[in-house]
Amino acid sequence: MSLRQHFLSLIVLYGICFSCVYAAVYGPVISANFPDPAILVTPNVTYAYATNSGNINIQVATSYNNGTTWTLLDGVDALPDVGPWATVNLTWAPDVIDRGDGTFVMYYAAESPSQMTHCVGAATSTNPVGPYTPQTQPIACQTAGGGAIDPAGFQDVDGQRYIVYKVDGSSLGGGGACGNANGQYSTPIMLQMMEADALTPTGDPVQILDRGQQDGPLVEAPVLILHNGTYVLTYSSNCYNTDLYDVAYATAPSVSGPYTKSSSPLLVTGDDGLTGPGGATPTPDGTLMVFHATVNFNPLTRYMYTATISWNGTAMNV
Repeated sequence: MSLRQHFLSLIVLYGICFSCVYAAVYGPVISANFPDPAILVTPNVTYAYATNSGNINIQVATSYNNGTTWTLLDGVDALPDVGPWATVNLTWAPDVIDRGDGTFVMYYAAESPSQMTHCVGAATSTNPVGPYTPQTQPIACQTAGGGAIDPAGFQDVDGQRYIVYKVDGSSLGGGGACGNANGQYSTPIMLQMMEADALTPTGDPVQILDRGQQDGPLVEAPVLILHNGTYVLTYSSNCYNTDLYDVAYATAPSVSGPYTKSSSPLLVTGDDGLTGPGGATPTPDGTLMVFHATVNFNPLTRYMYTATISWNGTAMNV
């Protein structure tokens, strides 16, 4: 081998190694329809939860190596009973928190026949896998605004608990791929203070974000974390069933805002070969994120991916 060939071989070799070391997006890590994933980190097992599929109201997957590889628990339904206020098989975008007293709290959105919209509810279990027992009443419905969906829990440094969720103006009509193309109805992100039980709302919800020109007809899928003293709200914008869907974020100096959107989305179609990335949930420490991306539009099929998060001050990168 000539010196030049040897040098080129080293470049190729080290290029491969550098790619492995610095890769940020991985997957798909679940090659099955697993949309709107949430992540729960416990000392020995990491869990992921997703929107209903088939007759399973809430899907569950596990990882025993800190979110590197995942196993979908086939046939396991974390929420076999969606509650007396809800109907089955329309259960979306769950989130699970550890309340710290041996109880895990699941937030989810489900269709309420009495409200004729989706509402946000909660359920509890002593086992992260479930089964979770639902509360008898939802937390929020926002019926006049089109319903409430995409809940996620957050605990501040002072111990105060909150949830964030979307008011689903998209469900009120307006045409287009996701029902709100004319932008007639707002899709604000709300912050709701909760009692210490993480189940009971207290006070009125506060709007902390809404769509802008760059967001298309909506913002949704909010998740709130605190990173180095800055409140970081991840969310998706544009239509979930198009290749314009994305992952974005906004930052604020206090939990109630004001939130400033980043200058560009975190993930868009084309990044790392992804199509329509969205529905992201970062871990509370801001080091890892799960999200879905579309692999088929008909029927709509979204696999789960993971991403390693890096930070430059308050700027979030994957």
